Amino acid sequence: MPILKIAYLELPAQDIPASKAFYANLFGWTFTDYGPTYAAFSESGTEGGLNADPAERTAAPLAVIESSDLEATEQAILAAGGKITLPIFSFPGGRRFHFTDPAGNELAIMQRA
Repeated sequence: MPILKIAYLELPAQDIPASKAFYANLFGWTFTDYGPTYAAFSESGTEGGLNADPAERTAAPLAVIESSDLEATEQAILAAGGKITLPIFSFPGGRRFHFTDPAGNELAIMQRA
């Protein structure tokens, strides 16, 4: 079985500058921008990001689970009754896909490059 751990939390955002200011002022987080619709943070106890891309952001916070074998984890999710909602794609730093559990919760699995 691949190694699996929650490694990243992605928060949906409408306005990146406003969300960054909120979390910076509230918690002292700093951000790395990846274009106009994504900003990553790392001083929160876990790594994470703010996603404001209307075509890519989720409706709720997205837990991203790290896997040592993306394809094997995808097959295990399908065998367990999960549904793939976003096929494997590349992002800066690796690859990932999204799925839903039987209750409809959306999660993601990533594998670092």
